[in-house]
Amino acid sequence: MKEIKLICFYGPESTGKSTMAKRLAEFYKTGFVPEVAREMITSNDFTMDDIIRIGQAQNQRIKEKLKTANQILFCDTDLITTQIYSRQYLNEVPKILFDLEEQIHYDKYFLFDIDVPWVADGLRDLNDQRESMMKIFEGELAKRNIQPVRVKGNWDERETSIKKEVDLLLLK
Repeated sequence: MKEIKLICFYGPESTGKSTMAKRLAEFYKTGFVPEVAREMITSNDFTMDDIIRIGQAQNQRIKEKLKTANQILFCDTDLITTQIYSRQYLNEVPKILFDLEEQIHYDKYFLFDIDVPWVADGLRDLNDQRESMMKIFEGELAKRNIQPVRVKGNWDERETSIKKEVDLLLLK
């Protein structure tokens, strides 16, 4: 089986991760893994059991999509993000989310900046905390010694910078 490069689009809500994952999956003729939490919950009033199911489902979807990916797979989130939102909304992180994090290893992280307009969608509710959430996301990567590629600027600039990095990664 050929090696598939695994890409994580990472960062606070409403920074363009979902849109970019879809666009680049089309461009590179491969698949993408959405944020499965959006398929499982309809509000931010969720339980510990819910967050565990979300983490398990996210990993399972990645494993499924890896089977049909073409050289690269774009992921709209990761288990670090699930941990961040567990801490944000439930004030604790179940140990299993850390165990699940260890099951998937990304070749490249792209950290999406908050320099684009926030868009409400019925689930997003942290517009007034964008800066503090950005610091939390940055801090979690730093704790793990993960050096992300920073994604900022307008949509075209974001897409161009990501494509450059992805093209380099595909040459390896």
